[in-house]
Amino acid sequence: MTTQNTYILGIESSCDDTSAAVICNGRVLSNIVANQEIHAKYGGVVPELASRAHQQHIVPVVQQSIEQAGITKEDLHAISFTRGPGLMGSLLVGTSFAKSLALGLDIPLIDVNHMQGHILAHFIKEENTKIPPFPFVCLTISGGHTQIVRVTDYFTFEVLGETIDDAVGEAFDKSAKILGLPYPGGPLVDKYAQLGNPKKFSFTKPKVGDLDFSFSGLKTGILYFIQRNLKENPKFIEENLYDICASIQHTIVEILIEKLKNTVKKTGIKHVAIAGGVSANSEIRKRLQLAQKHWGWTTYIPKFEYTTDNAAMIAITGYLKYKSKIYADISVKAQARLTVSE
Repeated sequence: MTTQNTYILGIESSCDDTSAAVICNGRVLSNIVANQEIHAKYGGVVPELASRAHQQHIVPVVQQSIEQAGITKEDLHAISFTRGPGLMGSLLVGTSFAKSLALGLDIPLIDVNHMQGHILAHFIKEENTKIPPFPFVCLTISGGHTQIVRVTDYFTFEVLGETIDDAVGEAFDKSAKILGLPYPGGPLVDKYAQLGNPKKFSFTKPKVGDLDFSFSGLKTGILYFIQRNLKENPKFIEENLYDICASIQHTIVEILIEKLKNTVKKTGIKHVAIAGGVSANSEIRKRLQLAQKHWGWTTYIPKFEYTTDNAAMIAITGYLKYKSKIYADISVKAQARLTVSE
């Protein structure tokens, strides 16, 4: 007996990447991402420019993803798209396009919460990847979010702890900016950290609840530290760049791992996953692999291409919702603010 193939198109447009992907029965056939280079010269994402670029990219990106999947648009069973959270102008482009396409093809429309998409990327079927069993805990870390989430099933998420101010991705990027590194600076901090001594400089860790995070004080501490040392030695950054990056990264990763240890202790759940753009960080990945040996956790680390914003995670969430017949009404609206459980 042959199983019927189910093809789901995913569209992701929450920030500055326009992405489209096709998934067949949980396997990725295509995952196209168009990056927007324009923001680098502004040192951050400019919402107005982002939505304009999405308008230019969305048709070719969707077309390319369908062609690369080796199907036609008539083969699609449903269209899934990011409803939020994200930049309103960017979300509107993806939402409007997904609605029009679903209407034109007369197939179901499925709305996806971007944060759930990051977590459910772990359920993409690939060779040699472990899929977490329920319940598991997931540390979701990105430029806009830092949360520890208990995942009980595909559609039940509970936030156990989160940042009370800035997200961890922002802490990496702002630290990079203080050091004069170009945007986005997080990956550069990671790159230079690998060449430095993580114990060379120490930064104070914020004191907040057991499962909560705070990064604004750390950012201020790093700023004052750099200013103080530059006064004494104007070449301080260039002479110590690798060690500064390694020490910043070490401090941030220590905070994340400490909170995960508290979570495992509190919940008794030893299946631990990471998700979101910052989960591409090499030190976090290394520390989680060590946690398997030291503390008996089973850890789940996504492939690099599923860490940053991409449509494969939207398509897999769409596929899981399609199987449960959870569809959206055509009147569904994009929402800039959404919690992971909405």
